[in-house]
Amino acid sequence: MSHPHIRIPRTRRRSVLTAALTLTAAALCAQYAPPAGAVEAAAARQVERLDRGVVSVHTGTGNLVGWRWLATDPDTVAFNVYRAGTKLNETPLTGATSYFHSGAPSHADYTVRAVVGGVEQGDSVHAVQFRAGYRDVPITPPAGGTTPDGVAYTYEANDASVGDLDGDGALDFVLKWQPTNAKDNSQSGYTGNTVVDGVRLDGTRLWRIDLGRNIRSGAHYTQFQVYDYDGDGQAEVAMKTADATVDGTGRAIGNAGADHRNSGGYVLAGPEYLTMFNGRTGAAMGTVDYVPARGNVASWGDGYGNRVDRFLAGTAYLDGTRPSLVMARGYYTRSVIAAWDWRDGRFTRRWTFDSASSTNAGRGFDGQGNHSLSVADVDADGRDEIVYGAMTVDDNGGGLWTNRLGHGDAGHVGDLNPARAGLEYFKVSEDRSKPGSWMADARTGQVLWQTASGTDNGRGVSADVYAGSPGAESWSAADTTLRSATGAPLGREPSSVNFVSWWDGDTTRELLDGTRIDKYGTGGDTRLLTGASVASNNGSKATPALSGDILGDWREEVVWRTSDNRALRIHSTPHGTTTRITTLLHDTMYRTGLAWQNTAYNQPPHPSFPIGAGMPTAPRPTVTTP
Repeated sequence: MSHPHIRIPRTRRRSVLTAALTLTAAALCAQYAPPAGAVEAAAARQVERLDRGVVSVHTGTGNLVGWRWLATDPDTVAFNVYRAGTKLNETPLTGATSYFHSGAPSHADYTVRAVVGGVEQGDSVHAVQFRAGYRDVPITPPAGGTTPDGVAYTYEANDASVGDLDGDGALDFVLKWQPTNAKDNSQSGYTGNTVVDGVRLDGTRLWRIDLGRNIRSGAHYTQFQVYDYDGDGQAEVAMKTADATVDGTGRAIGNAGADHRNSGGYVLAGPEYLTMFNGRTGAAMGTVDYVPARGNVASWGDGYGNRVDRFLAGTAYLDGTRPSLVMARGYYTRSVIAAWDWRDGRFTRRWTFDSASSTNAGRGFDGQGNHSLSVADVDADGRDEIVYGAMTVDDNGGGLWTNRLGHGDAGHVGDLNPARAGLEYFKVSEDRSKPGSWMADARTGQVLWQTASGTDNGRGVSADVYAGSPGAESWSAADTTLRSATGAPLGREPSSVNFVSWWDGDTTRELLDGTRIDKYGTGGDTRLLTGASVASNNGSKATPALSGDILGDWREEVVWRTSDNRALRIHSTPHGTTTRITTLLHDTMYRTGLAWQNTAYNQPPHPSFPIGAGMPTAPRPTVTTP
């Protein structure tokens, strides 16, 4: 099939490098200490203009109705809940943004009205009904095919993300379809094409993008970001593309007939692009050369194509107010991170960090990346940093710190120990000569505590899952105990080392693994949810398509693909709560965490403030909406 071509601008390759002084973790501890009591006023960050996201989850004895408390609502806003125009609560609700309607049938229709200054506002959107405790979003797999070496493949729904693609205030899905012959970079062989769909909550497919034969399929190749980068009220979708990528309108990018695959199925030649797609139509709006270019394949750590094609992606508020796109390559040896702004319909490169540049060479940034990244304002200056592994890049593209503890599979950034100032970072290590896991000050990289070395520690989690100890608990695959926020042993380790979810009514987080959610207990875990006729993704990683606060109150939904790949099945909590927290979608650290969740080895998002046993009143974000 022939396609109209999108002309590719050949941007002049240049590296915009900062001359910021890179300090070791120890030096930073001594030199970067803000004055006691110093507080920087928060700038209003651009976030999505969301509707109430009302849900009705049927439990058998009634319906739990939940809705969003938006950051743009007053602190004192109250709410009334209506069923088919009849108010259910006697006085306006000033507590948690959920209400249990006892005895109601699963098909009951609900809306919510805000009460501001004693004046009732208009109706919200109607509730999304979870009649069986879940909601199915219909999806349609792409047609399968056969690779040049005769291997047949079909498609499975893989990672998903969310954004308001059409500007109506409701979140839509962006879903990656992965062929059944997808490969890890270390594995040779042809793969089918990677396909990406934009899908509304009712199952309407807005567009389908085929990344084509020159983008290999696997966990490390296609990291997609969904965010409203230009503030027009509609999310854009950013992805690495190549010759023969076909956008959502049927137009081909570059040379539609090009085939750059070698006999091992790797793509080690031909142009590489970065494309911003329109969220409503899937049209390619702007395409530039991907930074960094692959250059000499062997310079990334091997000669056959494994380490050169390890990509990461994220979204960060590098100027403190508007989101920028972050695209990266490499972490075993050389690491390069490029930051882009999408404004007025075009890309502008903000900066490029290169661990091998003259500015950074010899400073210990090589080989420090993870299989994922995190985004957080680690130095409390109002602007985000890129936590890349055992290293962090400042908002201006300069190296902030490296503690040289090497590559790993998992990392968690958050206010993990509320008793100390600032954010913390928990990470596991693949290098057997390094600590198996460690907790560090996220601003400096100074290690606060660590566990023994000697093994490749593949998984680790840090979250407040146990009310008996303040702050987050941490545990990992190679350790045998649950550890406190200060590293002290607490006893029995949880039954899984994967994802976490705020699911029940309290503020401790639950364990999410495979197709189940469990509650941690010192004597054993309690099953809260077992997904039926659903499947997890990414092999032994056993991750959902998506997990996060996407509907209802501040608790988190979990999205799995159905076993037949015909639906995304959303589960929302049936448990009431007495805790009132602004929607986590308006906490930009959490929201950007939701955006980068699909990157390589998926990790759960964390907010900028602690949620857990004994937590203080949650802060309210300072935001602006389109």
